[in-house]
Amino acid sequence: MRLRTGRTRRPDGLPPGLAEADGALVMGILNTTPDSFSDGGEHDDPAAAIAHGLALTAAGADLVDVGGESTRPGADRVSAREELRRVVPVIRELAAQGVAVSVDTMRAEVAAASLAAGAVIVNDVSGGLADPDMAALVATARTALGGPPVYIAMHWRGHSDVMASRTVYDDVVRDVVSELRGRIAALEEAGIDRSRLVADPGLGFAKTGAQNWDLLARWDELAALDLPLLLGASRKGFLGRLDVDRDAATGAISAHAALHGAWCVRVHAVAPSLAAVRVARRIHEREVVPDDGPGNGTGAGR
Repeated sequence: MRLRTGRTRRPDGLPPGLAEADGALVMGILNTTPDSFSDGGEHDDPAAAIAHGLALTAAGADLVDVGGESTRPGADRVSAREELRRVVPVIRELAAQGVAVSVDTMRAEVAAASLAAGAVIVNDVSGGLADPDMAALVATARTALGGPPVYIAMHWRGHSDVMASRTVYDDVVRDVVSELRGRIAALEEAGIDRSRLVADPGLGFAKTGAQNWDLLARWDELAALDLPLLLGASRKGFLGRLDVDRDAATGAISAHAALHGAWCVRVHAVAPSLAAVRVARRIHEREVVPDDGPGNGTGAGR
């Protein structure tokens, strides 16, 4: 069977180096929350959060995504003031140290303060639905790079307290693509340039485990959105049902996404996904690795 691979699309507005990078990027997750589903409470102190962001970068993450509000199923919302307190100092320090930072927020107020602190990407799990001011903010804001931010719009059907009840679809892949098309059109109409947009199918958000697998299996239909794609599968519950290490499973999905042209994978553990995207990059390059001794090439043993 011939392997089908995809071409990687990139948004405009990335920092130097990332704009020209080959293959998928790796985005490290930095939750400054006490209640996130995987690492809640581990980095809710600013010093610990900054240290972890630098560690993610040292491990090979191209971007660090800083979030101050948990979106796990059933999570309560925090105030804008609390979200600002959690993320802005961390973003400011990471950006000052040369880290390419994304802010994970649904609030225009938090996005504005984060961009002023040095973030270059707004990662909005609601795709602009949670805050009617978000699209206008992104359309008019400028980053330290001099242009508008990159905006990641995820497929979303409601906040954490209701999303588990909104998993009914006629066809999950067709419906997600259709609903994302509608959001993208609305964001463009609000003034966000399409070249700065990224789409995220929203694994786990108003999706059952089976629906997550359907989205992954039918990636070509997601690619029909004709936008850069971000995938966030890291440590999610549907992977736990495989009875394997979730970071290893995440790495396998990162390889799948990278081979099919994903722009970026968003992960907690950098190393497995970094290895995955590098392997995918080599496959895309169609290069032959020289046989430089035992253990390499076709002459290697078991």
